[in-house]
Amino acid sequence: MKVLRFFSRRRAVSLDKRFLRRLVRSLLEDCLDHQDYQLGVHFIGATEMARLNETFLGHAGSTDVITFDYQEHADKGQLYGEIFISIDDALIYASRFRAHWQSEVTRYLVHSVLHLKGFDDTTPAARRAMKRRENRLLKQLSAGFDLAKMDRTCH
Repeated sequence: MKVLRFFSRRRAVSLDKRFLRRLVRSLLEDCLDHQDYQLGVHFIGATEMARLNETFLGHAGSTDVITFDYQEHADKGQLYGEIFISIDDALIYASRFRAHWQSEVTRYLVHSVLHLKGFDDTTPAARRAMKRRENRLLKQLSAGFDLAKMDRTCH
């Protein structure tokens, strides 16, 4: 089963959902060879992200991305979860790292999918391994996609 849903509750940017669908499908199917998935991807603001972060993780303030893994409810081998991305945080970090916000959003998508695939970033060694994989996947996606097209107003 291939289910991919996008929800945008933050109007700071105009997201091209068709582009995002192609990008995430490429990540899952081409880069990671994963054909069975149910994912919901939510683009939200910092205020909503802060509520989620405090409610579910017990942390104060906003964060860039939160991944909810529903694997225990999935068929064997299926990737099943929800990804919440703070557009406000993507804009802040993009400015801080002198990057495009589209690259930040793509990094968050990759990071979340890696979590759903079982990667962990709780120890320094695991974090380095996950970051290396994340960087390789981001480079692969950037080579195949013009990330600026994620924003409908850029073309």
